[in-house]
Amino acid sequence: MLIKMLGVIDVIAGIMLIFSLNLGIINPGFLFFGFVVLTKSAFGMLKDFASWIDFLAGVVLLLSAAVEIPFAISLISGVLIFQKGVFSFF
Repeated sequence: MLIKMLGVIDVIAGIMLIFSLNLGIINPGFLFFGFVVLTKSAFGMLKDFASWIDFLAGVVLLLSAAVEIPFAISLISGVLIFQKGVFSFF
């Protein structure tokens, strides 16, 4: 059950990154999910590839809340974390 809830967080964060619009204003949703995903990566202690995906996506979420991130970087990290979240449902 916990894995499915964490997968939902991954799916939401992935959708936010894929459809992100860098408006130049601080978005509290990006900050919240960025910190949640970084906390998830701390549980894995960066020992496996999934923890690194969480870490990098969390950093991109936090950075995109304040500065403009290129769309390609947001898209790639969004697809990776979205895919990770979808696979947690199986």
